[in-house]
Amino acid sequence: MSLLDKFASVKPQLKALAATGRNPFAVTFDEILSATEGVLDGRPTILLGTNNYLGLTFDAECIEASRQAALHHGTGTTGSRVANGNYADHRSLEADLAAFFGRRHAMVFSTGYQANLGMLSTLVGRGDHLILDADSHASIYDGARLGQAEVIRFRHNSPEDLRKRLRRLEGRRGGKLVVVEGIYSMRGDVAPLQEIAAVARQYGADLMIDEAHSMGVLGERGRGLAEAVGVEDQVDFVVGTFSKSLGSVGGFCVSNVDDFDLLRLVCRPYMFTASLPPAVIASTRCALSRLAVDTGLRARVGANAKRLYDGLSRLGFDVGPNVSPVVAVALESREVAVSFWNALLDSGIYVNLALPPATPSNHPLLRASVSAAHSAEQIDRAIEAFARIGGELGLVWPQMRAVAAG
Repeated sequence: MSLLDKFASVKPQLKALAATGRNPFAVTFDEILSATEGVLDGRPTILLGTNNYLGLTFDAECIEASRQAALHHGTGTTGSRVANGNYADHRSLEADLAAFFGRRHAMVFSTGYQANLGMLSTLVGRGDHLILDADSHASIYDGARLGQAEVIRFRHNSPEDLRKRLRRLEGRRGGKLVVVEGIYSMRGDVAPLQEIAAVARQYGADLMIDEAHSMGVLGERGRGLAEAVGVEDQVDFVVGTFSKSLGSVGGFCVSNVDDFDLLRLVCRPYMFTASLPPAVIASTRCALSRLAVDTGLRARVGANAKRLYDGLSRLGFDVGPNVSPVVAVALESREVAVSFWNALLDSGIYVNLALPPATPSNHPLLRASVSAAHSAEQIDRAIEAFARIGGELGLVWPQMRAVAAG
């Protein structure tokens, strides 16, 4: 018996996907031309599924900062932060992040995934209680599994269900940590954070928010949902990533909690992972400085998100409850979703195909993510492609296509 036999059921699923056209898990771009365009199978393709919310991956200043850092400090650190991989620029980035979020402390991780893995597996342990929104990202669930706390899920975006779960914990020993996200990555919906923060405080629970998809997008200064709804002082820990709005890779946690720096000595995903290379640190610091001063980036991504959301909504597609840079169309069947996704690629439009069981409500999704760098013409081309393909698949009536075009 092979150790891989347990995954035998995956093979026919991949074969079925490939038979429809392309394997969505193996899309390989020939070339990336800009923040919004690439080449796939020799065809220019609009990139509408990259999470590059502020379009900074090709920012000239960020590229030059990265180049200079590689020239002066080499290509990598070859060690963890607690060994030989702790450079002055790592500390500088942490100071920048703390200042940006108005917090006293910051820790930088090598990926956003590790930020959740590290913080959740360390902050709560045996005898503690970790209370998660049911639609939490995989990195949050994996952090919960790595730790030894009791894990409790509450119904997605339901402060009342959270209240019921916390009420049952009254009188029990151990710490309580509630975890939510600012913008949820699959459907782009936003947490009711004011209500959730109030419930957490009522029952003496700490609150962590993952602002991975809301940093740079929400709030007057781009600090995320907590800033946008005015509850930053009620959030104990903010985690996030550099791979969305900041256009690089890495993760972080910021906080005002006393003795925060002790986590550097007890957080295993921080202690035993090689630190970020100098070039990544440099481009991230540059992007963060842009985010802090260039409010036009947030305005453009917001306008583009509304343009796409409204266009697809007018066509009659189910695009979720909130306008955000994540615009996801929910479809009824896997077969239709796969056919639709392939047809979009044939039309030069790349979006993400998300299939159950990795999606909320077990509906397949065509997930677009909008960038500040997209032009109005690119957004309109995508809407037109959705209208045409939706009509061919019997999902969009001709009169709806005319409304969308108008």
